[in-house]
Amino acid sequence: MKKNVFNIIILILLVFLMSSCAPHTIDISKSIPPNVEPAGFWMGLWHGMILPITFLWSLFNHNITVYDVINNGAWYNLGFVLGAGALLGGSSAK
Repeated sequence: MKKNVFNIIILILLVFLMSSCAPHTIDISKSIPPNVEPAGFWMGLWHGMILPITFLWSLFNHNITVYDVINNGAWYNLGFVLGAGALLGGSSAK
């Protein structure tokens, strides 16, 4: 009996844990000012390169984020990952 209750509790905790990792969509198109151009590949590359500095700065200033929410999607993400990967060593494992 106790083992069944323990298994159910573990299952519920796993469901909550996995649901917290679920991707979600935010429609920010209504909050973008009309004269702001979304960040593209090159800006994503730059943001990826300055990631460590921006992260440290964001710990002390809540107005600074490490990722630009107003971006053009996959191209910005690719640039961000390449920039962060190039700066942080990429996949060079010894």
